[in-house]
Amino acid sequence: MAGTVALVLWAQTLGLAGAQTTQLLVQPPWTPPVLWDRVTLTCQGSGTAAATTWHKDGQRWRLQGPDRFVVTESGTYQCDRPSTGLSPPVNVSNAWLVLQVPARALLEGDTVTLRCRGWQNKPVTSVSFYREEKQLQLFRDGTELSLSPLRLHHSGRYRCRGWVYSEVSGGWIEPESAPVTVTVHVPVANATISPGALAQPVRAGDPVTLRCSVQVGSAPVTFTWLRNGNEVARGPLLELGDVHVGHSGTYQCVATNQLGQDGHRVFRALSPELALTVTPRAHWDTVSPAVAAGVGGSLLFLVLLLGVIVGWHRWHRLAARKHQERAPPEPPPAPEEGEVLYSLVGSTRNAGGSPHATSPQVTYAELPGPHGRQQDPSDIYENVL
Repeated sequence: MAGTVALVLWAQTLGLAGAQTTQLLVQPPWTPPVLWDRVTLTCQGSGTAAATTWHKDGQRWRLQGPDRFVVTESGTYQCDRPSTGLSPPVNVSNAWLVLQVPARALLEGDTVTLRCRGWQNKPVTSVSFYREEKQLQLFRDGTELSLSPLRLHHSGRYRCRGWVYSEVSGGWIEPESAPVTVTVHVPVANATISPGALAQPVRAGDPVTLRCSVQVGSAPVTFTWLRNGNEVARGPLLELGDVHVGHSGTYQCVATNQLGQDGHRVFRALSPELALTVTPRAHWDTVSPAVAAGVGGSLLFLVLLLGVIVGWHRWHRLAARKHQERAPPEPPPAPEEGEVLYSLVGSTRNAGGSPHATSPQVTYAELPGPHGRQQDPSDIYENVL
């Protein structure tokens, strides 16, 4: 295997990731199998072996039979299990010329040999190999083509042509094999989590989504998420939503590709650890933006309303004060009958006729009596004294 491909291979550390499917295994492990090799087909899937149903050439063939048998007729076979469904087809050939490829996952860097075989193991001469209609090599006596070390560009459709002696026709014939597909797989490697660094710490309520990917790896690739070493989810995305303190921990993803019919070549790549620390929010941080905006708007309205009220009161007091200053003084009340009106004269004229300050003088005014007569001054004095 190429040294540039780094991989982590575990046999039993973790269970197989992804959905299990029904597989039809071939022994001897060559594709396509040939009838004269006494091929054994084994059905693998969930459930009991007695629940296996066999199909031949697209038709139900054996009901509730055993999970394996030795093929005695050429044709296309499939098996079915109740929980995992129908297996991929396997064609058992009985042709004059067959090109075979190892029935396993072909990995980059492997040593792989293709072999061109005649019916019932009859000798084949002058064999030519073709890839996508292009002739690769011509052998006078050889019947095998080496693709070692295997590379991605070796993937494609191959066939062979050669001379085989036919007892039926009593002479040599030059048949051509059916095409066979060579698929070069790459084990998963360099699994990573993105984003690789999270804001430290993450606040409770923040949305967090993690993505797992691999630098190399042939499909199908499945992903498993671990938190503190325990499986929590499957799939390339881990959507935690609005995180809380319980999401804190160390996260890793495991990328897996299960290659080959036998399911024994399982490759896994483990990503570096990603620490996630979630801290609770403060009281005000827990308020949603909409609620916070509503509260802020209400407070602003109250402040404006209070300003209007205070301004109105000040304006009202100022207006009342100006009105009071501008209003004329109220006239003194008229004296009642019998009262004496006193007034102080604050100035007199001097000998030159000019006014000058003097001491106040009392001016007396006599008011009519109750019967319209004037009172005697002595009466006034009496009243005053």
